[in-house]
Amino acid sequence: MITVLIVEDEPLIAEAHQSYLGRIPGFSVAAVAHTAREAMRAASEAAASDFPIDLVLLDIGLPDASGIALASALSGLRPAPDIITITSERDLEMVRAAVGHGALAYLLKPFTFAAFRDRLERYQRYREALPAGIDAASQAEVDRALSELRVGSDRAAAPKGAAAGTNDDIARAVRDSDDGMTADEVAKQIGVSRVTAWRYLERLADEGTVGRNAAYGKAGRPKTRYQWR
Repeated sequence: MITVLIVEDEPLIAEAHQSYLGRIPGFSVAAVAHTAREAMRAASEAAASDFPIDLVLLDIGLPDASGIALASALSGLRPAPDIITITSERDLEMVRAAVGHGALAYLLKPFTFAAFRDRLERYQRYREALPAGIDAASQAEVDRALSELRVGSDRAAAPKGAAAGTNDDIARAVRDSDDGMTADEVAKQIGVSRVTAWRYLERLADEGTVGRNAAYGKAGRPKTRYQWR
């Protein structure tokens, strides 16, 4: 079982990450931290016990310290946990800094459960590809393990038959709305047909990223409003 520390200052987002992890076999949440100080304390205490943290899901924008600085501090623990950064920060210098301080992967918000699961399952295969123990692996073993982390395209992160860019645009539109959106509203905002918007929204609802609510108007059939979970 891979033990995970969630570091996220927004309680609802942290709760969503925890819920997502509960849907992926082989992972368990060891602790949730909302600040860098809480995260470092939880990771340090775990490292000193018989149950160290294997993986940190790290938000870069923390209220008390930079997530990059926290990543650097975490790398000094023995054993040091692996890190996957989860953030809305798109600045390329920040991406380079995160990778330079030990992040194995970088997942941009907003994302779907499919994208989250893809990164976590790749990490799981990466761990399985490395030999047990502390002896150095062969070059072939290292190459095979690292290849599991690489995402050749965004197709793996999108539902089958869906374009990752459209999927993310629609997910972002619903996330940023105050009270959810109908398929008609999403279609107008994104610039796709209503049927296309409905098809993507239904996929997002089936995977649990958005919820469905019936909105009753003055006449006619009720319209489904999709709200971010």
